[in-house]
Amino acid sequence: MCADIDYKAQSDHIRRLNRLFGNGASAHLDLACGTGPHIRHFIDYGFQSCGLDINQPMLDLAQVRCPEAEFTLQDMCSFRVNNPVDLITCFLYSIHYNDGISKLKQCLSSVYHALSEGGIFCFNAVEKTKIDNRAFVRHSTEFNDSQFTFSSGWNYSGAGERQSLKLSIEKSNEQESQVWQDEHPMVAVSFDELEQLLLPHFEVHIFEHDYDKITPLQPTSGNAIFVCVKR
Repeated sequence: MCADIDYKAQSDHIRRLNRLFGNGASAHLDLACGTGPHIRHFIDYGFQSCGLDINQPMLDLAQVRCPEAEFTLQDMCSFRVNNPVDLITCFLYSIHYNDGISKLKQCLSSVYHALSEGGIFCFNAVEKTKIDNRAFVRHSTEFNDSQFTFSSGWNYSGAGERQSLKLSIEKSNEQESQVWQDEHPMVAVSFDELEQLLLPHFEVHIFEHDYDKITPLQPTSGNAIFVCVKR
Protein backbone atom coordinates (compact mmCIF):
# COMPACT_ATOMS: atom_id res chain seq x y z
CA MET A 1 0.00 0.00 0.00
CA CYS A 2 2.94 2.33 0.63
CA ALA A 3 4.97 1.25 -2.40
CA ASP A 4 5.04 4.75 -3.91
CA ILE A 5 6.16 6.56 -0.74
CA ASP A 6 9.69 7.97 -0.82
CA TYR A 7 10.60 7.44 2.82
CA LYS A 8 14.19 8.55 2.26
CA ALA A 9 13.16 11.89 0.72
CA GLN A 10 10.74 12.55 3.57
CA SER A 11 13.31 11.65 6.22
CA ASP A 12 16.04 13.71 4.57
CA HIS A 13 13.75 16.74 4.36
CA ILE A 14 12.99 16.62 8.07
CA ARG A 15 16.68 16.15 8.79
CA ARG A 16 17.34 19.43 6.93
CA LEU A 17 14.59 21.18 8.89
CA ASN A 18 16.09 19.84 12.11
CA ARG A 19 19.43 21.37 11.17
CA LEU A 20 17.76 24.73 10.62
CA PHE A 21 15.44 24.83 13.64
CA GLY A 22 16.60 22.11 16.06
CA ASN A 23 18.85 22.24 19.08
CA GLY A 24 21.72 20.30 17.50
CA ALA A 25 21.16 17.08 19.42
CA SER A 26 20.03 13.76 17.93
CA ALA A 27 17.58 11.90 20.18
CA HIS A 28 14.59 11.14 17.94
CA LEU A 29 11.08 9.75 18.43
CA ASP A 30 8.73 8.81 15.58
CA LEU A 31 5.00 8.82 16.42
CA ALA A 32 2.79 6.25 14.65
CA CYS A 33 6.02 4.72 13.36
CA GLY A 34 4.42 1.65 11.75
CA THR A 35 7.06 -0.80 10.53
CA GLY A 36 9.85 1.77 11.00
CA PRO A 37 10.89 2.84 7.46
CA HIS A 38 11.54 6.45 8.49
CA ILE A 39 13.38 5.38 11.63
CA ARG A 40 15.71 3.24 9.53
CA HIS A 41 16.84 6.34 7.63
CA PHE A 42 17.23 8.46 10.76
CA ILE A 43 19.40 5.80 12.38
CA ASP A 44 21.52 5.71 9.23
CA TYR A 45 21.86 9.51 9.52
CA GLY A 46 23.29 9.09 13.02
CA PHE A 47 20.20 9.72 15.17
CA GLN A 48 19.38 7.75 18.29
CA SER A 49 15.86 6.83 17.27
CA CYS A 50 12.88 5.21 18.93
CA GLY A 51 9.27 4.73 17.86
CA LEU A 52 5.78 4.15 19.14
CA ASP A 53 2.60 2.82 17.58
CA ILE A 54 -0.69 1.23 18.68
CA ASN A 55 -0.18 -1.85 16.46
CA GLN A 56 2.10 -4.50 17.96
CA PRO A 57 2.50 -6.60 14.76
CA MET A 58 3.86 -3.52 12.97
CA LEU A 59 6.19 -2.79 15.88
CA ASP A 60 7.49 -6.37 15.62
CA LEU A 61 8.37 -5.74 11.98
CA ALA A 62 9.93 -2.39 12.91
CA GLN A 63 12.17 -4.10 15.46
CA VAL A 64 13.46 -6.46 12.78
CA ARG A 65 14.10 -3.54 10.42
CA CYS A 66 15.72 -1.41 13.12
CA PRO A 67 17.25 -3.65 15.81
CA GLU A 68 19.16 -0.66 17.21
CA ALA A 69 15.95 1.19 18.10
CA GLU A 70 13.52 0.86 20.99
CA PHE A 71 9.83 0.52 20.17
CA THR A 72 6.87 0.83 22.54
CA LEU A 73 3.18 0.09 22.25
CA GLN A 74 1.59 3.46 23.06
CA ASP A 75 -1.14 5.80 21.86
CA MET A 76 0.37 9.03 20.56
CA CYS A 77 -2.36 11.10 22.23
CA SER A 78 -1.06 10.20 25.71
CA PHE A 79 2.48 8.85 25.54
CA ARG A 80 5.48 9.10 27.82
CA VAL A 81 9.23 8.85 27.28
CA ASN A 82 11.90 7.84 29.76
CA ASN A 83 14.25 10.61 28.62
CA PRO A 84 13.58 13.85 26.70
CA VAL A 85 14.11 13.74 22.94
CA ASP A 86 15.28 16.46 20.55
CA LEU A 87 13.20 15.67 17.49
CA ILE A 88 9.71 14.21 17.28
CA THR A 89 8.27 13.28 13.89
CA CYS A 90 4.83 12.20 12.73
CA PHE A 91 4.71 11.29 9.04
CA LEU A 92 1.98 10.35 6.56
CA TYR A 93 -0.70 12.66 8.04
CA SER A 94 -0.84 10.40 11.09
CA ILE A 95 -1.41 13.42 13.35
CA HIS A 96 -5.02 13.24 12.12
CA TYR A 97 -5.49 9.83 13.77
CA ASN A 98 -6.04 11.66 17.06
CA ASP A 99 -9.77 11.18 17.64
CA GLY A 100 -11.09 14.73 17.84
CA ILE A 101 -9.75 18.09 18.99
CA SER A 102 -9.59 17.01 22.64
CA LYS A 103 -7.32 14.07 21.79
CA LEU A 104 -5.25 16.26 19.49
CA LYS A 105 -4.66 18.67 22.36
CA GLN A 106 -3.54 15.75 24.53
CA CYS A 107 -1.12 14.66 21.83
CA LEU A 108 0.41 18.13 21.52
CA SER A 109 0.78 18.30 25.30
CA SER A 110 2.49 14.89 25.33
CA VAL A 111 4.85 16.06 22.58
CA TYR A 112 5.70 19.23 24.47
CA HIS A 113 6.57 17.35 27.66
CA ALA A 114 8.63 14.76 25.74
CA LEU A 115 10.81 17.34 23.98
CA SER A 116 14.04 18.73 25.36
CA GLU A 117 14.60 22.49 25.44
CA GLY A 118 14.72 23.82 21.89
CA GLY A 119 13.60 20.49 20.45
CA ILE A 120 11.26 20.40 17.47
CA PHE A 121 8.11 18.57 16.41
CA CYS A 122 7.65 17.99 12.66
CA PHE A 123 4.48 16.63 11.04
CA ASN A 124 2.31 17.04 7.96
CA ALA A 125 -1.37 17.95 7.93
CA VAL A 126 -4.30 18.64 5.63
CA GLU A 127 -6.49 21.75 5.81
CA LYS A 128 -10.12 20.70 6.29
CA THR A 129 -11.56 23.65 4.39
CA LYS A 130 -9.58 22.77 1.26
CA ILE A 131 -10.48 19.07 1.06
CA ASP A 132 -11.97 18.05 -2.29
CA ASN A 133 -14.13 15.00 -1.63
CA ARG A 134 -13.89 14.06 -5.32
CA ALA A 135 -10.07 13.84 -5.35
CA PHE A 136 -8.29 10.50 -4.99
CA VAL A 137 -4.67 9.38 -5.20
CA ARG A 138 -4.21 6.09 -7.05
CA HIS A 139 -1.22 3.82 -7.66
CA SER A 140 -0.50 0.19 -8.54
CA THR A 141 2.19 -2.35 -7.74
CA GLU A 142 2.88 -6.06 -8.20
CA PHE A 143 3.40 -8.47 -5.29
CA ASN A 144 3.43 -12.28 -5.16
CA ASP A 145 2.15 -12.65 -8.75
CA SER A 146 -0.80 -10.32 -8.10
CA GLN A 147 -1.54 -6.78 -9.23
CA PHE A 148 -2.59 -4.43 -6.44
CA THR A 149 -4.24 -1.06 -7.03
CA PHE A 150 -4.69 1.34 -4.13
CA SER A 151 -6.70 4.55 -4.02
CA SER A 152 -7.21 6.95 -1.13
CA GLY A 153 -8.93 10.27 -0.63
CA TRP A 154 -9.97 12.66 2.11
CA ASN A 155 -13.64 13.29 2.86
CA TYR A 156 -15.04 16.16 4.92
CA SER A 157 -18.70 17.05 5.40
CA GLY A 158 -17.95 20.77 5.63
CA ALA A 159 -18.70 21.07 9.35
CA GLY A 160 -17.42 19.68 12.63
CA GLU A 161 -14.15 18.16 13.81
CA ARG A 162 -14.34 14.83 11.99
CA GLN A 163 -13.05 13.90 8.55
CA SER A 164 -12.27 10.50 7.08
CA LEU A 165 -9.70 8.85 4.87
CA LYS A 166 -11.40 6.57 2.36
CA LEU A 167 -9.40 3.63 1.01
CA SER A 168 -9.93 1.12 -1.76
CA ILE A 169 -7.71 -1.93 -2.41
CA GLU A 170 -8.04 -4.05 -5.54
CA LYS A 171 -6.18 -7.34 -5.98
CA SER A 172 -6.20 -9.27 -9.24
CA ASN A 173 -4.38 -12.28 -10.66
CA GLU A 174 -5.12 -15.10 -13.09
CA GLN A 175 -7.46 -16.81 -10.62
CA GLU A 176 -9.57 -13.99 -9.15
CA SER A 177 -10.19 -10.34 -8.49
CA GLN A 178 -10.98 -8.91 -5.06
CA VAL A 179 -11.88 -5.46 -3.78
CA TRP A 180 -11.76 -4.12 -0.20
CA GLN A 181 -13.15 -0.79 1.01
CA ASP A 182 -12.17 0.92 4.26
CA GLU A 183 -12.70 4.26 5.96
CA HIS A 184 -10.56 5.73 8.75
CA PRO A 185 -12.16 8.36 11.03
CA MET A 186 -9.79 11.28 11.69
CA VAL A 187 -9.73 14.71 13.28
CA ALA A 188 -10.55 17.65 10.99
CA VAL A 189 -8.82 20.96 11.62
CA SER A 190 -7.99 24.11 9.71
CA PHE A 191 -4.41 25.35 9.63
CA ASP A 192 -5.44 28.46 11.59
CA GLU A 193 -7.06 26.27 14.26
CA LEU A 194 -4.03 23.98 14.37
CA GLU A 195 -1.64 26.90 14.70
CA GLN A 196 -3.67 28.27 17.62
CA LEU A 197 -3.49 24.88 19.35
CA LEU A 198 0.30 24.84 18.89
CA LEU A 199 1.19 28.42 19.81
CA PRO A 200 0.87 28.04 23.61
CA HIS A 201 3.65 25.45 23.49
CA PHE A 202 5.69 26.16 20.37
CA GLU A 203 7.16 28.64 17.94
CA VAL A 204 5.38 27.54 14.75
CA HIS A 205 6.69 27.54 11.17
CA ILE A 206 4.47 26.29 8.32
CA PHE A 207 5.87 25.20 4.96
CA GLU A 208 4.66 23.93 1.63
CA HIS A 209 4.15 20.18 1.45
CA ASP A 210 7.21 19.73 -0.77
CA TYR A 211 10.00 17.37 0.25
CA ASP A 212 12.38 18.73 -2.40
CA LYS A 213 12.58 22.30 -1.14
CA ILE A 214 11.75 24.44 1.88
CA THR A 215 9.28 27.20 1.00
CA PRO A 216 6.65 29.09 3.04
CA LEU A 217 3.07 27.89 2.83
CA GLN A 218 0.97 29.59 0.17
CA PRO A 219 -2.61 30.70 1.01
CA THR A 220 -4.11 28.35 -1.57
CA SER A 221 -2.34 25.21 -0.31
CA GLY A 222 -4.31 22.49 1.44
CA ASN A 223 -1.35 20.41 2.62
CA ALA A 224 1.50 21.60 4.83
CA ILE A 225 4.55 20.62 6.83
CA PHE A 226 4.59 22.05 10.37
CA VAL A 227 7.82 22.70 12.27
CA CYS A 228 7.21 23.44 15.93
CA VAL A 229 10.05 24.58 18.19
CA LYS A 230 9.56 24.07 21.93
CA ARG A 231 9.55 27.44 23.66
